[in-house]
Amino acid sequence: MRERFVSSVFLEYMLITVGSALLAFGLVFFLEPNTIAPGGVTGLAIIIQKISGIPIDITNLAINIPLFILGLATLGKYFGIKTAYGTLILSVFIRFFMNIVGPGYVGVEDMLLSALYGGVLVGAGIGFVFKAGGTTGGTDLAGAILNKYIPSISIPKLMMGFDLMIVAAAGIVNRKIETSLYSIIALYITVKIADFIVEDLNYAKAFYIISDNPHEIGSEILKTLNRGVTVLKAQGMYTGSEKEVLLCVINRSQMTKLKDIVRKIDENAFVMVTTVHEVLGEGFMKK
Repeated sequence: MRERFVSSVFLEYMLITVGSALLAFGLVFFLEPNTIAPGGVTGLAIIIQKISGIPIDITNLAINIPLFILGLATLGKYFGIKTAYGTLILSVFIRFFMNIVGPGYVGVEDMLLSALYGGVLVGAGIGFVFKAGGTTGGTDLAGAILNKYIPSISIPKLMMGFDLMIVAAAGIVNRKIETSLYSIIALYITVKIADFIVEDLNYAKAFYIISDNPHEIGSEILKTLNRGVTVLKAQGMYTGSEKEVLLCVINRSQMTKLKDIVRKIDENAFVMVTTVHEVLGEGFMKK
C-alpha cells in the first residue's frame, strides 16, 4: 500500500514538472516575445515586463505569494504543497529558458503561429498540472479555489473569466488591438487544450444494447472484455413486450471488440453508444 502511495505521489509531481516545463517553454519561446498574454499571472507578468522590464519569473513569484496563502487555507496543506512546488518549478523553468534564448530574443515573427503554438503548449502544461491535482499559482489557483465552491464549472473555464481582463490589457500596453485578438486566440486554445486533458483524455464509452440474446451477449462481454454488464428491465412502448437492456461501460480501446461481439451474436441488435466523461469504481480510475 505504501509503495503504491509513493508511486502515485511521484507520478503526480512528475506531471507537475513536465507541465510546468511545457508552460514555461510556450511562454518564453512563443508568447512573451510578441506580448501575447494568454491570461493568468504569467500573462500579467508579460505585460508588467513590457512596461517595467521586471522579469516574468520574478513577477510570477511575487504575485503568487498571497494567492498561495489563500489556497493553503482554502484547499488544504496537501494541495498547498503541490501549488508551492508548481509555482516554484515554473519560475525555475522560465528562468532556464530565458537564459537559453538570451536578451533581445524576438521569437516567431508570425503572431498567429505564436498564438497557436504558445496556446497549445501552455494549455497542455496547465492540463498536466491540473491532472496531478496541483496548480502553478495565479488564476489557475484562483480557479481551483472557486471550483471547490462551484464544482459544476471546470477550473479552466473559471480561469477564462479572470483572464479576459489580462488579455484586454495586453492590447492596451502594446498599443495594438491585434495583440488582444491574438491573445484571445491563445487563451481560447489554452482553455480548450487544458479542458481536454483534465476532462476528456480519460473518457469512456457506455453501451446500451437491446437484443433478443442479451444473456449470450453479456456472457461474451464478461469473458472476452472482462467488463461488468448490468441488466436493465424495460418495456417496448409499441409492442408492450418486456425487454432486457444491457448496460456496459468500457474503455475507448475496447469499442471495436464490443461491436464485433454484438454483431456476431445478434446483427439486428439495437445499440446506443454515449460518451462518459468520468467513471469511478472497479476497473476504472479511482478519484
